[in-house]
Amino acid sequence: MSLPWTPEAWPIAAAMIPFPGRLPDGRLVQDARPEVWAESLAEVADAGFDCVDPTDSWLRVADLDPARRAEFVAICRDLGLSVPAISTSRRSVIDPDHGDEYLAYSHRVIDAAAELGAAHVSFGFFGPFTPAQQRALWFWTEQGVKNPDDAATWQLAVDRIRDLARHAAELGVQIALEMYEDTYLGTARDAVRFVTDVDHPSVKLNIDIGNLIRLHRPVERWSEMIDLCIPFAGYWHVKNYYRIEDPSGLVMSHPAPVTGGTINWRAAIRRAVAGGFSSPFLVEHYGGDGLGVCAVNREH
Repeated sequence: MSLPWTPEAWPIAAAMIPFPGRLPDGRLVQDARPEVWAESLAEVADAGFDCVDPTDSWLRVADLDPARRAEFVAICRDLGLSVPAISTSRRSVIDPDHGDEYLAYSHRVIDAAAELGAAHVSFGFFGPFTPAQQRALWFWTEQGVKNPDDAATWQLAVDRIRDLARHAAELGVQIALEMYEDTYLGTARDAVRFVTDVDHPSVKLNIDIGNLIRLHRPVERWSEMIDLCIPFAGYWHVKNYYRIEDPSGLVMSHPAPVTGGTINWRAAIRRAVAGGFSSPFLVEHYGGDGLGVCAVNREH
């Protein structure tokens, strides 16, 4: 089997989720001087990464004016960082209040990805944090926003992703849809059904099953999710969690390095590669030294 990259050269990007989108003085990173971006990106490079995903919870590169976007590109170039993908967060194209706005933003993300030479973008249907999630130590322990159980909204989601897919195809960009609880991509079966309904070659799944394994409720086994979703896998967010299930029904979880959690990522990725997977990875971690754990995850 011919692989697109050797293991040493496979693009593995650092997520920027360890870096907040707001500075200690209250300013948004979006509005900060490029030197502020450079400081965070230098930490990524110092951790041994040669790829970065400018996750939009940190910086919306699609909403930078051309001059500032060029400054971002120059910083990455000087640090030896390529940008294989751009991930979005909590900007759902079916958001009941901002769906039209986020659809337009998603088109700008595709344009920005093409401009930066990023061949992949990640979109999802998860909504903003609720007040309870904002207060919680781990946001996934509180109930978040649910996608409506409504055929018309499902079809709207399908239609809007197809619209984005046509745009992406024109620019040589591939879309990956992020699996996330209580959305139309909230189980492996729902995710496969959704991407099958979209039925466009530019649309794959971001099989971020860590988002589901961490839930304090019954979930599909990780191996079943992998087996169902591998044929549709695209750009892939990778993270792990310890998961404890007590016979009483109590479930608890905690972030883990990929080598130590419930998901056997060695087995999962071997299955994916054997099944023809040919996209970059992104490594994530919540809590503690998130960037340091991401670096360990990259090496594994």
